[in-house]
Amino acid sequence: MPLVAAALLLLQSGAGLSGRDRPELRAGLDTLYGGGFPAAAAYFATLAAHDSADAAPVIFEAGAYVWWAAALQDDAYEGHRIDSLLGVAIARARAQPSGPAREFWLATALGYRARQRDVEGHSWSAAKDGKAMRDGYRRVLQADSGCVDCYLGLGVYQYGLARAGALARFVAKLIGLGSGSAELGIGYLRRVSREGDLARVEASWVLAAALVREAARDPRGRVVLQHEAAGYVRRLAERYPGNPVFQRFLRETPDSPP
Repeated sequence: MPLVAAALLLLQSGAGLSGRDRPELRAGLDTLYGGGFPAAAAYFATLAAHDSADAAPVIFEAGAYVWWAAALQDDAYEGHRIDSLLGVAIARARAQPSGPAREFWLATALGYRARQRDVEGHSWSAAKDGKAMRDGYRRVLQADSGCVDCYLGLGVYQYGLARAGALARFVAKLIGLGSGSAELGIGYLRRVSREGDLARVEASWVLAAALVREAARDPRGRVVLQHEAAGYVRRLAERYPGNPVFQRFLRETPDSPP
């Protein structure tokens, strides 16, 4: 799976403004991160059925299938179901009253859809969703500067643009996305990995993926970057030993002390 897609895969954070009073979401995410992808999908589907206006559990149900696909190393797994769920989540979020919560969940759903469209090869629509995601998170931060979890999406946005291929950069330029900054993106991810609420796990994972990519670009710093990346994922694997995605990363990533 391409790194940018792997990073966008994990845009399933809960906002700081939402996470503290949504323990039911945290419980489902712990199941997901623990490797119980089918159970997590079923759990979030039940939550979504109980409240037909809530976008969050629909987003996380889609996320459970995305993680499941990653575990199987099959990007196409349940692709139609993921697309459908994200369409429902976006519609639910757009129907909510204006405010930071609406903007956060809409941005999160759009970030997921950007990832999905990127995997499916639809660069133009992925870029448009990415821009809408960026703008949404920025509006949340204008209203609630304490939403540290918002920086997960913004970090992926900055890093993904900075390290995108030629076609993606061309599309980004056409729709006004800018060029991105790998340094800024990694800085955002580090902040969320330390201070985030529901997004701390995702930020640690995405940060590790970014560091591995940077290691491939920097022969002189490779050992240090790989060691740091493995450290983040090792801590995740210690907390969630049943997650095969974390275990595979540790098997495949060289880790020699610097």
